[in-house]
Amino acid sequence: MTPAIEMAKKARIAFQVHEYEHDPAAESYGREAADKLGVDPGRVFKTLVVEAGAGLVVAVVPVLRRLDLKLLAKAAGVKKAAMADVARVERVTGYVVGGVSPLGQKKRLPTYIDASAEAHPTIFVSAGRRGVDIELSPRDLAALTKAPFAPFGGA
Repeated sequence: MTPAIEMAKKARIAFQVHEYEHDPAAESYGREAADKLGVDPGRVFKTLVVEAGAGLVVAVVPVLRRLDLKLLAKAAGVKKAAMADVARVERVTGYVVGGVSPLGQKKRLPTYIDASAEAHPTIFVSAGRRGVDIELSPRDLAALTKAPFAPFGGA
């Protein structure tokens, strides 16, 4: 059980946990999850931690899209955003990169979900460990993370 799964259980939301055999050589953890779970990759979202202004924020973006840092900065109300240092991400979230979940982080960070998530009844995000995803409604994810939806998933 991961902190992300515990958080979903405690909130009594509808969710499903999906596990698969993680390949450490996989180039993209998110694409690997979509392939191994047999789901539309448009429903699988990666969790990225970004330096925005004076602090860190979380961006939940589809695995097939790149994060548009300018649009995320705009959504966060700051001038600039840049990918955060891996060691800092792991220290602050309590998760290993490739298994960072938007749920159950050691320190709750401001979170933003790409607006494309709203087109799906459920989406998949990391459950806090490589090889484990949690499927839940985008609305429940937004409620649990207090995250707004914003367009920042680039091409």
